[in-house]
Amino acid sequence: MNRIAHWIGGAERPGSSGRVGPVFNPATGEQTAEVDLASADEVAQAVAVAQEAARAWRSASLAKRSTVLFKFRELLAAQSGDLAAVITSEHGKVLSDAAGEVARGLENAEFATGIPHLMKGSFSEQAATGVDVYSIKQPLGVVAGITPFNFPAMVPLWMCTTAIAAGNAFVLKPSEKDPSAALFLARLWKDAGLPEGVFTVVNGDKEAVDAILTHPGIAAVSFVGSTPIAKYIYETGTAHGKRVQALGGAKNHMLVLPDAELDAAADAAVNAAYGSAGERCMAVSVVVAVGDIAGPLVDAIAARLPKLRIGDGTDPESQMGPLITAQHREKVAGYIARGAEEGATVVADGREAEVPGDGYFLGVTLLDNVKPDMDVYADEIFGPVLAVVRAETYAEGLALINDNEYGNGTAIFTRDGGAARQFQFDVDAGMVGVNVPIPVPVAYYSFGGWKASLFGDTHMYGPDGIHFFTRSKVVTSRWPDPGTSSVDLGFPTNR
Repeated sequence: MNRIAHWIGGAERPGSSGRVGPVFNPATGEQTAEVDLASADEVAQAVAVAQEAARAWRSASLAKRSTVLFKFRELLAAQSGDLAAVITSEHGKVLSDAAGEVARGLENAEFATGIPHLMKGSFSEQAATGVDVYSIKQPLGVVAGITPFNFPAMVPLWMCTTAIAAGNAFVLKPSEKDPSAALFLARLWKDAGLPEGVFTVVNGDKEAVDAILTHPGIAAVSFVGSTPIAKYIYETGTAHGKRVQALGGAKNHMLVLPDAELDAAADAAVNAAYGSAGERCMAVSVVVAVGDIAGPLVDAIAARLPKLRIGDGTDPESQMGPLITAQHREKVAGYIARGAEEGATVVADGREAEVPGDGYFLGVTLLDNVKPDMDVYADEIFGPVLAVVRAETYAEGLALINDNEYGNGTAIFTRDGGAARQFQFDVDAGMVGVNVPIPVPVAYYSFGGWKASLFGDTHMYGPDGIHFFTRSKVVTSRWPDPGTSSVDLGFPTNR
């Protein structure tokens, strides 16, 4: 049985807690590895190594940091296919989805290569007579990331590239469900020339998480996961004096107006709802169909579903893989049953899909005539389930979106520029797509939602990432007049 260790001080380090967790291939149901689960003492040892490394790394020139980032980006691009295969083997998503994940993470590495420009401060000459004032950005020290199972490479890359470029040491606690991608990134950092201890991986469960949140040597924690855990991360971390950004769950709505291009809207709904088996926080889980487009839109979505091929993610013909665990599959299947009981119209039932083998597969589900008081509407299901809510007017559809507790992402499909502009002005969500179903920002903007989708006031990666992983210092300086100094400045004189 393969054993997945920690990464501390630039090398793999086997765990010493005596605790391990199973790692499965979701497409087969087979256990493929055991992962070491860190104790609080092991986390403390890792942080001590990171603290020592951080002192030296913050002194490295911006040119040196940029060189390492460029090399890391080059290695990541060259080995992206291998990393995608690792992701598919433990997460289950199809290879094309895994490759897309790596590509989005690569964008963040590219952004971080510009760190000499991104760390610029400001300067005000002669703020008072003979007095200059300037600001500088400095790293925090040791920072940590706690990342989810659904993007085992991309989300760590959202965090670590910016944090390391800014001069911090980074401690990553990946999901114990698919930890191998984190070790893959660790080896790339080493090969890129990153000093030992600047990038650390501690595998673990809640014990490791709590140790990170309470350790006085960790200055900031970045998190992506469900809303209940995000709230816990934020409250516990800030109670221990840490800067925390905790991105939570979502219930992303796609508003389709009567003038929308029907085929484009149907294609977008299918891709955004069922890609990666719906296990992504930017998945569209609710279509709000306005007016008389509702019936044709449901029919168009339903017509596309039999064409989706579900199977092992390593099969290039597969378009959707399994869910992450058997337990999660049963949870999602339970929501389908509950939706039927609550009165939703089951247009397509994913429980009826037959896929050979013992993997954690569930077919795609389409529920029509969903009401806001149903659990399938209120809860984040995190699976291949798309709910359709019918609204009579734009105002009714907008109110549904704004009344929802989540505010991660949303989209509108329309041919009317005025309606789209009004929507982006009216809607209470952090990321908005106009005829774009999954509006994940490019790396030089920042990612994050509103309301229960974000705890903290800083979004992730991009300019907000630089802000989160640095702190500003303002210097006010005044120097004696050169004529009063006893220092020979070496100026030529005429004797």
